[in-house]
Amino acid sequence: MKTSTRRTLIIVGVIVLVILAFVLAYELTRPTELVFSGNENSFENMLASGQVQAIYIEGNYTVKIKRTGDNSFKYFVNIDSRVAFSDKLKEYKEAHLLDNVVVQYDDPSSGSLLSSIIVPIVLYALLFGVFFIIIRKSAGAQGQAMNFGKTKANQVRDIKVRFSDVAGAEEEKQELQEIVDFLKHPKKYTDIGARIPRGVLLVGPPGTGKTLFAKAVAGEANVPFFSISGSDFVEMFVGVGASRVRDLFEQAKKNMPCIIFIDEIDAVGRQRGAGLGGGNDEREQTLNQLLVQMDGFEASSSIIVMAATNRADILDPALMRPGRFDRQIYVNVPDVKGREEIFKVHSRNKPLASDVNFKSLARLTVGFTGADIENVLNESAILAARDNRKLITMKDISEAVNKVEAGPAKKSRLVTETDKRITAYHESGHAIIAKKLGNNTVHEVTIIPRGQAGGFTISLPANDDAYMTKQKLLDRITELLGGRAAEEIVIHDISTGASNDIQRASQIARKMVTEWGMSDSIGNMYLGASEEVFLGRDYQQQLNYSEEVAAKIDEEIKTIIDKQYQVALSILRENRDIMDAMVKALYEKETIYEDEIDALFGEENDNADSIFSSKVNRPDAPKSSGASSLNGVSETDIPKDPSDVE
Repeated sequence: MKTSTRRTLIIVGVIVLVILAFVLAYELTRPTELVFSGNENSFENMLASGQVQAIYIEGNYTVKIKRTGDNSFKYFVNIDSRVAFSDKLKEYKEAHLLDNVVVQYDDPSSGSLLSSIIVPIVLYALLFGVFFIIIRKSAGAQGQAMNFGKTKANQVRDIKVRFSDVAGAEEEKQELQEIVDFLKHPKKYTDIGARIPRGVLLVGPPGTGKTLFAKAVAGEANVPFFSISGSDFVEMFVGVGASRVRDLFEQAKKNMPCIIFIDEIDAVGRQRGAGLGGGNDEREQTLNQLLVQMDGFEASSSIIVMAATNRADILDPALMRPGRFDRQIYVNVPDVKGREEIFKVHSRNKPLASDVNFKSLARLTVGFTGADIENVLNESAILAARDNRKLITMKDISEAVNKVEAGPAKKSRLVTETDKRITAYHESGHAIIAKKLGNNTVHEVTIIPRGQAGGFTISLPANDDAYMTKQKLLDRITELLGGRAAEEIVIHDISTGASNDIQRASQIARKMVTEWGMSDSIGNMYLGASEEVFLGRDYQQQLNYSEEVAAKIDEEIKTIIDKQYQVALSILRENRDIMDAMVKALYEKETIYEDEIDALFGEENDNADSIFSSKVNRPDAPKSSGASSLNGVSETDIPKDPSDVE
């Protein structure tokens, strides 16, 4: 039992005893005067006239009377004291008023103790309990008010995370290894006159492992780890944030060497002078205190401040200067090799089947972060458990990838024949253009609804290229417009299903013109200010070009999209037979995979690492008979629409 709990119980016990003593003292010293609730003279007159046959004294305060000729006690009076009434009865007896009256008493112990002692004690105890709770609540509220200025940082010791738990960022590990070595052997650096970076800023997209890196540094160095979010500093009360910063660093100085980790530092480190508060709002006061504390470290101080953000562009320049966060480490989205290593790390405690291929999974998950991969493996484990299986298969993981990207499959959704036909041709248009342009590998085409999509096509680049050329971007726009082009060719109409495709194509085209200098008419000019949102500097959007240039930008974007749309139409018209064959296959199987797609083009799939194959994902499906059986499909075999007169 904790000391505070024991102390509380003792206090409550003492108070109950005091109340008990008070009640007993009151009972012993209560006045002996008899007080009737009714008319005392009327009672005496009844005795004198012989109307009373018997008197029954019940408890301490009730007297029942049996009248002459009656067989039950009906009439009763209330008195103030049983003892006083007994004395009164003696007077009545001496006056011969009770000569023919039977006086009966109940057991004094029955009801007497309950009514006069125990019941009051219980009531007093309940009253005290309520009062005590109110006092404790008030004290707690006062304590919280007094603790507003205390830090909310969580101090953790003996962190189990190590660099081996962080995969896909070897260069970042090397940068942080210096921090670990300094925390372990600070004298090695100070003797030679070296100054370890005061602060380390981890920058990168969400889910790339910034917080995990900070924990790994603390775990490798085996030092205390103070973790806090940037939003925990700011309160509505003036001066609270600055006070919490001071308290945080005071706690850190008592536990040197240690690491202070501030997650989402952009919540408190945003550039000063922006927004509605001028330079006097609470957030800026907190930032000023943080700057002072970081700049006030002694040279021998063994405190490392680490912070994470995905918006380094809005941080105050004073926070980024040497002597504060003088080392910035960019934690990027992992490449194909990094994703393979991340899959291995997150699958340590998961039973995997023999068909799981990490290399293929890494190729499949282009653009996935460490958090995304962890989520994929978790979803695959749930799928296996749902089917009461003990091993996670490749099929489970591939389904989990699709689920994370597009949502769960909705096979039970009622799809009309018209929608099914449009979706099949739409997705075939994407797949054929991607295949013909040759930049991406088409892994899967499905018409099974997922999330908000009626179907989808998975096409992935063969390599994780760091740069995109102009031609590849144009090809990407063409691929996005392939669904709309297929609709126009086949059904001679267009649908709303291409909304997201058009949006993404327009975004690429706009960036080509305004940011990447890929427009012949605009030239090598950066005109991206029109897309800027509030970044912590200004609330208003400011265009750095004229309205004439804006109109020219819109015209150039339209030109790019229109030109690539015509390219998409041309490719699909030349490959109409393949598109019809692909639609027939989708009608039969709902989902086709890489080997089946290659067969439609008269190719043989020699990719041994492909996870999207009919054999892996659909073991019960009939084996594809090759290109001849599918390429030879006539147009009459395709579900027809009356309007289709192509």
